[in-house]
Amino acid sequence: MPKLIDLLHMGTPGAIAVYLIDLDGPTLVDCGPATCHDALVAGLESHGVPLADLRRILLTHIHPDHAGGAGALVARHPSLDVHVHHVGAPHVVDPSRLLGSARRLYGDEDYDRLFGDILPIPEERVHVLGERIGRLEVIETPGHAWHHVAYLDPDDGSCIAGDAAGVVFQPGRFLYPASAPPEIDVPAWLGAIDRLAARAPASLWISHFGRIEDEPLAHLARLRERLVDWSSRVETGATLDEYAALAEAALRAESPGDDLHDLLLLSPTWAMSYAGVKRYYDKRREREADGA
Repeated sequence: MPKLIDLLHMGTPGAIAVYLIDLDGPTLVDCGPATCHDALVAGLESHGVPLADLRRILLTHIHPDHAGGAGALVARHPSLDVHVHHVGAPHVVDPSRLLGSARRLYGDEDYDRLFGDILPIPEERVHVLGERIGRLEVIETPGHAWHHVAYLDPDDGSCIAGDAAGVVFQPGRFLYPASAPPEIDVPAWLGAIDRLAARAPASLWISHFGRIEDEPLAHLARLRERLVDWSSRVETGATLDEYAALAEAALRAESPGDDLHDLLLLSPTWAMSYAGVKRYYDKRREREADGA
């Protein structure tokens, strides 16, 4: 069963999780941003794993909150291997485009405060994922990002799903399909949800945050329904204010009294997700017009 490490991002418990597993040696699934380096090292040590004993990192995708600190870890531990989808591999070797995109999305000041720098990883330490790594099945789960994967352990049925299985703000049940631009693809994401459900995982572990309290298949069905509902409203012309009101109403209903309410309601969370879905439908309409 995976062991959760809470990265205490920006001093907030329950924001970003990474997972320690045994895969022919200590293995991390995702590593978080550079700003969480000390919390990650402390979390590893709390499980009896010094950084020097860590064998590899498996990335679900290369967004900074999941993978931004990988280069700093390899710099401190030069024999550490990093495994990533083939689309993401060039961008961890040369993260300049990834870093530029993230800075444009968040703005330089917020980006630096939230995530920190992304260091390049030597090419010889980067390995492209296949259909399996050790005993784990590597499941293609595009939609949130084109290079997204999930990892299923057949020994115990646990599935570490990154962002493909959505965001749940514990201890409530608020379910949020985080969809910041630029790579959101709604049909691809729906296909990824179906692909995960077809594996019938015994447990589901997400980056934001922790083990899903719902039954895995019920959670995936609920995520699918929400993604269809919210994205279809954007497709048919919902404004940002309408999208935000929809999300805030769900938040209050599903996580009453959650300490994250004020933070979420004041953050650009909804604006980013709205922009990601709207960009997808705008681009699709452009393609359809070009083909007409």
